Amino acid sequence: MSNILLLAVCLLMGIFIRRSGRAPQNLPASLNAFIVYIALPAAVLRYIHDLKPDSSLLLTAAMAWIVFAVGWGFFILIAKVLKLGRAATGALVLVGGLGNTSFVGLPMIEAWYGKEYLGVGIIADQLGSFLVLSTLGILAANIYSSGSTSPREMARKILFFPPFQALCVAILLRSVPFHPLVVPVLQKLADTIAPIALVSVGYQLRFGNLRAHAKPLFAGLTYKLLFGPALIALLYCKLFGVTGTVVNVTIFEAAMPPMITAGIIAVEHDLEPELVALMLGIGIPLSFLTLAGWWWVTG
Repeated sequence: MSNILLLAVCLLMGIFIRRSGRAPQNLPASLNAFIVYIALPAAVLRYIHDLKPDSSLLLTAAMAWIVFAVGWGFFILIAKVLKLGRAATGALVLVGGLGNTSFVGLPMIEAWYGKEYLGVGIIADQLGSFLVLSTLGILAANIYSSGSTSPREMARKILFFPPFQALCVAILLRSVPFHPLVVPVLQKLADTIAPIALVSVGYQLRFGNLRAHAKPLFAGLTYKLLFGPALIALLYCKLFGVTGTVVNVTIFEAAMPPMITAGIIAVEHDLEPELVALMLGIGIPLSFLTLAGWWWVTG
């Protein structure tokens, strides 16, 4: 319970700091840079190094690809029903199809399942959400806008992303035990992800023209918070017959709110920025309730 309280307090602190006007506008960028370049690589090294191989981890990595691919088709149909333009459709595909499996996902896993399952979340994020965003996500952004990204640039973004590099190092060093002094250092750096990430998320929450975007907003959040994880639960547990905590955590990761980074890419490609802001601003706080529901269902 104390971990949940910590997340709520940090989220509220981020909102308060923004409204106080005392912090620089680039504060989220600075906080996110610390997470991406220091805290998240430390967590990858700490937990992936000791993660026990499990065949269900393949399903964990596949989860984000399935949710995004099915979501793309779902939002194309929704766009036809609601008569949405290309920009709004692209925004839903990106922000409604990709979950915040790191900044929100890892703190939530720690709070609900414990630190020992953070490795599962990292697999879901690095081999799932991050790779999907860097490939299919960039592709979708360019399809629904006028930009272009070469395969070489996509590969470069993946290879030079610090957490991905840390993932490769952790896998290569699996047979090499860490020095006893290294583990506590990595642990303390990894522990900063939750509070710093939630302060950053709270600072960036925005609520724009809600009424004008109510229908696509409802469709996007319904898929991301309910339909997507339900699809994974049905597919993995019922069709494949896989059970256990690893699969439960995978379903939990599938239920994460929209990804902030996907929202940034959508805005950079001019894909309905107001809708993107609403998806993030409402989706993240709302997920605190829906994630509790998914934890109860899978538990």
